[in-house]
Amino acid sequence: MGLKGKKIFVHVFGCRSSLCEGEFIAGSLKSRGAEIVEDISENFNAAVIVTCSVTHEADKKCRQLIKRVRKILGSEGILAVCGCWSQNIDKNIALELGINILAGSKGKNILPDKVEYMINNGKGFEDLRTQNIFMPSDWEELKLTQPVMHSRAFVKIQDGCKHFCTYCIIPFLRGRPVSRPINNIINEIKRLIDNGCKEIIFTGIHLGIYGKDIDTSLAELIKTVSHIKSLKRLRLGSLEPFCLDENLMNALSDCEAFCHHLHLPLQSGDDEILSAMRRGYKAEDFVKVCDNARGKISDDIHISSDILVGFPGESDLAFNNTLKIMRASKFGRVHVFPYSERKGTLAATMPNKISHETKIFRTSEAIKLGHELYNNYAEKFTHKEVEILIEKNNKGYTRNYIEALCEGNENEIVKAEVICYGNNGLECLRRD
Repeated sequence: MGLKGKKIFVHVFGCRSSLCEGEFIAGSLKSRGAEIVEDISENFNAAVIVTCSVTHEADKKCRQLIKRVRKILGSEGILAVCGCWSQNIDKNIALELGINILAGSKGKNILPDKVEYMINNGKGFEDLRTQNIFMPSDWEELKLTQPVMHSRAFVKIQDGCKHFCTYCIIPFLRGRPVSRPINNIINEIKRLIDNGCKEIIFTGIHLGIYGKDIDTSLAELIKTVSHIKSLKRLRLGSLEPFCLDENLMNALSDCEAFCHHLHLPLQSGDDEILSAMRRGYKAEDFVKVCDNARGKISDDIHISSDILVGFPGESDLAFNNTLKIMRASKFGRVHVFPYSERKGTLAATMPNKISHETKIFRTSEAIKLGHELYNNYAEKFTHKEVEILIEKNNKGYTRNYIEALCEGNENEIVKAEVICYGNNGLECLRRD
């Protein structure tokens, strides 16, 4: 029967992998005739929420939105929920919240089918979750033809994680690492380009270990992708620093489409805290990785990062070491998060918890430094020529992933001169 005339609200919480999954769901529903709604103030017949569980705050936001959407939908509307938060909730809680379709880390590939069926045949309840998330599994195909909610295309190439940082719940929710076959990825990239997509972003839960289960590597994938002459821009999602080895740096350096931006999560700049987090590197190693990236790929490469403050046992000295390494790494954009205890992780059992007040103060200080570092990096491009992919309302991003304001049409790549750096990012004058 299809979904012609139906409006479906789609909202995504969380990481770029979640964004990719949300794009697949939205695209699949749109191909069946549905109108995708992103503004909760509009009327809609059904809703799909892609959830996140990286922190307690993320859990809270998911529950709040689910309750709000259920109220808007009334008793007849279909509510589907998937993702990390929904992987771990009790079935009875899902029923209490009025959820009709429950998928976790798996099952998103058939979720649009279930939404269509319930809209046309009456609502019920279906639990699509994989109960044993650690069982070996094949790649779950989520084909993307054209982005619906973004100008850029998030292409998921890897899922799952086996690193088990002591603070992180995600490996328990996403399961074992699994990689997408290279030919499958190449076909999707070509399909997206044929449909007008200018920028591809590779995403994954542990992106750097891509290929280890299928006898290849991220470096080999980059080498293969570099032969697609029609690909204008390529980015990588978050990459663990110990995965940025010489082979990968060489592949990125040789790939003309690669945009000079890497997101390398530091988390802490103190060796004792890094060891307690089970991050797999020391602070000095991290700085060397950043220096090597600038030497091998480009001296103007934008290195952004994540900082986690208030981890159990983090002293004033340890926190100050983090600020020191942030400066030494010459970061641009920095995302700062206060430590959030997750039941089931090793860190949740650790002593020497940090007070809420201390975490708030340290978060503020790290954010302040992050703004300073980003401003310092962005200002270097004043009076230089940049290339901008316009997304909406004359706003977009340079190849170095700096926000920019310039005249242009949506999904158009323009060349421009940077006039100054201000509150809206780089303010530019179009030159092409």
